[in-house]
Amino acid sequence: MIAKLTGILGEVGEDRVLVEREGLGYEVLVPAYLAVQLADRIGQPVTLYTMNYLEGSANSGNLIPRLAGFGSGAEKNAFQQLLGVKGFGVRKALKALAVPIGQVAAAIEQGDTVSLSRLPGIGKRTAEQIVASLRGKLAAIAFEDKILANLNGSAAGRTQATLNPSQRDALQVMIAWGDRHQDAENLLRRAAEVYKDLKSPEEWVRAAYKIKAGGL
Repeated sequence: MIAKLTGILGEVGEDRVLVEREGLGYEVLVPAYLAVQLADRIGQPVTLYTMNYLEGSANSGNLIPRLAGFGSGAEKNAFQQLLGVKGFGVRKALKALAVPIGQVAAAIEQGDTVSLSRLPGIGKRTAEQIVASLRGKLAAIAFEDKILANLNGSAAGRTQATLNPSQRDALQVMIAWGDRHQDAENLLRRAAEVYKDLKSPEEWVRAAYKIKAGGL
């Protein structure tokens, strides 16, 4: 069983990365938020905390071994808790995580089914199931990422009325990665002026960081 993988980041896709180590290339499925974090680290050393699983149907005998990877052991553990919610397989759970797990954990701890229902593939009913199953179990990672403090702060409250839901989710991602609240908000507003077709939180984050890097 591969529990942790360290190597050189060779490729980054929307839902997977390639980690090169000792002449081998390991394909690792990752959540969308982590793909965004790793996008500018190609050619650099990375460490992913991995879990092994089998994908496919045992009845047909077509089972494919897969690796899913996360940025920390705490994120991996939180993801495994998410898999305990009825109806969640690995692929569905990975797709749902368009924002960092710490932010999802904070929403769960606050019972914020509205924010959870905006995640890809998650509707109102599933959001309610997630809160019912996991509330009280993920507080550690929520506080570790300082997400609850950011969500409850007065600056975040003021922003709620001026940014659309995807922009607000993107704002929390950028704050979790170390950007100052006002700086992140200004970048997102600039992105709205430059790009007219941004929809998902990850698209907003990419556009904001492109502007931050001097792309526009």
